[in-house]
Amino acid sequence: NWKIQTLPLARIKKIMKKSEKAAVKFMISGEAPLLMSKACELLVKELSARAWQHTERNRRRTLQRQDIHAAVGESEVYDFLIDIVPR
Repeated sequence: NWKIQTLPLARIKKIMKKSEKAAVKFMISGEAPLLMSKACELLVKELSARAWQHTERNRRRTLQRQDIHAAVGESEVYDFLIDIVPR
C-alpha cells in the first residue's frame, strides 16, 4: 500500500540531500522521498526473506548477522552491499 509509510519521509529526504555525488545543492520533489521510502522498504523485505531462508537451512529460529551476509553473497543483485554487511 503506497499510502502507508513505514520509514519516516523526513529522514529519507535528509539522506537523499546528503548524497556525496551531488556537487551542488538540489531540490527534491514531494514524491521522490515517498518513492525512495517504498524502494527501501521493499529492499529490506526482500533481503530479510532471503536471509530467513538461510536461517531455516541452518535449523535456527533467530535471524542473525551471518544470515544477512549469506543472503548478500548469494545474489549479484546485492553486490553493492558486500563491503557494508559484516561477516
